[in-house]
Amino acid sequence: MIITKSPAELEVMREAGRITAVALRMVGDAVRSGVTTTELDAVAEDAIRGAGALPAFKGYHGFPATLCTSVDNEVVHGIPGSRVLREGEILSVDCGAIVDGYYGDSARTFAVGGVSAEANQLMEVTRQALEAGIARCIPGMRLYDVSAAVQEVAEAAGFSVVREYVGHGIGRSMHEDPQVPNYGKAGTGPTLKTGMVLAIEPMINAGVADVRSLDDGWTVVTADNSLSAHFEHTVAVTDEGPMVLTLE
Repeated sequence: MIITKSPAELEVMREAGRITAVALRMVGDAVRSGVTTTELDAVAEDAIRGAGALPAFKGYHGFPATLCTSVDNEVVHGIPGSRVLREGEILSVDCGAIVDGYYGDSARTFAVGGVSAEANQLMEVTRQALEAGIARCIPGMRLYDVSAAVQEVAEAAGFSVVREYVGHGIGRSMHEDPQVPNYGKAGTGPTLKTGMVLAIEPMINAGVADVRSLDDGWTVVTADNSLSAHFEHTVAVTDEGPMVLTLE
């Protein structure tokens, strides 16, 4: 069942999203060669708790940290630890916050210093794919209009869309109906209605679409060890058009 949100609920979700956005910005400001992913995790947790919110990921199905930190060929769900970031790497950071029981969820991929032309293009195309999906979040459009828009941008650039992991509805639970694939046939799927809230999150690989999970039970990597990028926003469908909730 897809749960629509009232204007009052959207305001709470906007605050959860704002805090998530602030935490991501602060993490991005701290990304540099020589920093560990655990240090970045502490930056995010301090930002979220300091704003009176709770980290959405910590403890979720046993996940041990505030952030998911995924480097280079890691697609999603990387666990912060002692890994030291190095010049030329890219770091995908997924972050969430809870305010009064409502969730915000967002992700960005950051460059660690100067990176390759391929990495820069991958990040830019993934961001553009997210924007294309957001633009379809209009009442009366279909869910897979969003999915098809993401897929079209990614594949037109020669990149691959991860299929095993998808976006999702969000509200009083981190993951609600519907699932939001980053691929699909335009004009199909549930009709978008005012008050729906979607976490749209393209995960785009420079190589093949296939992925595999590491032995830690969380980290997902590309099957061919190619680079992967991840961008995400929490977006409300409104009569005035898409409302991105995860902005400062």
